[in-house]
Amino acid sequence: MAQDEVMDPVEALREIAYWLERSRAETHRVKAYRRAADIVEALTPEQRDRLGRTGTWAALSGIGPKTSAVISEAYAGGVPAYLVEVRSKAVQIGEGGRALLAALRGDLHTHSDWSDGGSPIGEMMRRAAMVGHEYCALTDHSPRLTVANGLSADRLRRQLEVIAELNSELAPFRILAGIEVDILEDGSLDQEEELLAELDIVVASVHSKLAMEPDAMTRRMVRAVASPHVDVLGHCTGRLVEGARGTRPESKFNAEVVFEACRQFGTAVEINSRPERRDPPARLIELALERDCLFAIDTDAHAPGQLDFQGYGCERAQAAGVEADRVINTWTADDLIAWTRQ
Repeated sequence: MAQDEVMDPVEALREIAYWLERSRAETHRVKAYRRAADIVEALTPEQRDRLGRTGTWAALSGIGPKTSAVISEAYAGGVPAYLVEVRSKAVQIGEGGRALLAALRGDLHTHSDWSDGGSPIGEMMRRAAMVGHEYCALTDHSPRLTVANGLSADRLRRQLEVIAELNSELAPFRILAGIEVDILEDGSLDQEEELLAELDIVVASVHSKLAMEPDAMTRRMVRAVASPHVDVLGHCTGRLVEGARGTRPESKFNAEVVFEACRQFGTAVEINSRPERRDPPARLIELALERDCLFAIDTDAHAPGQLDFQGYGCERAQAAGVEADRVINTWTADDLIAWTRQ
């Protein structure tokens, strides 16, 4: 193990989970390290001391030989060998998008375990600060998306209180209060208007009836992006190109009309960085650029290790000719919020 750095076992386990997740390792491997971190974090100092002195970490339910070795090495005062290994194997994500990636100040589309994310808000946001963001928007789902444990108005209000507390703790890093609001079948938004008006950032996305007839889908999307509350049109085609959920074709709509509405009403087009989405496809990024749209390059991260996925989106954006001044999350937090509030 490396001897020039001292780590808490919980930090070591969480960082391993981060690097595994970033490399798109199997979910069960990531969860094993995150579960072990939760178990150790819940121990009293006395319990930690006893287990550390006796070397019996593996006696805890949920701690296996590999996680036990990591805990033991960290507890002994060094960096576990496996953490050194996964760090050394990390590769640059989105090599072709370095210029745009360097210009980004934050991420405008992330999820926590309040909806369908896998980690608490604090863990997500501390990692966002560690990867170099100045700010990060928390955009959990809206209530209609029950499969994703979408937030009712009351739950969202409680979440805003949590965000305010964390902002006091994490400053100068800033959590932006947001939502990924469902675009309903008629183009209306799945949350109270007064509450949407309070948020720093609103990402609007279609998650249901993705195979609507093209004219109806076009009307649906245009009504949504015309809302004064909507700042970003999320993953506009809804396609899936790989991954555990299988593949899904693009929704059909008149992209010229939708992107013209985005330009007119000041709604940015999201370049979603998730490898299974790659949404919009290249031809639509180019069309939105021709229509003089603004963009947001977001991860749609559902776990800390996915916060580095922005490199994938930056690579696709840069290949299409998107310049940094067209990307709203290259702006300062104050300039961004002034824009969303106007």
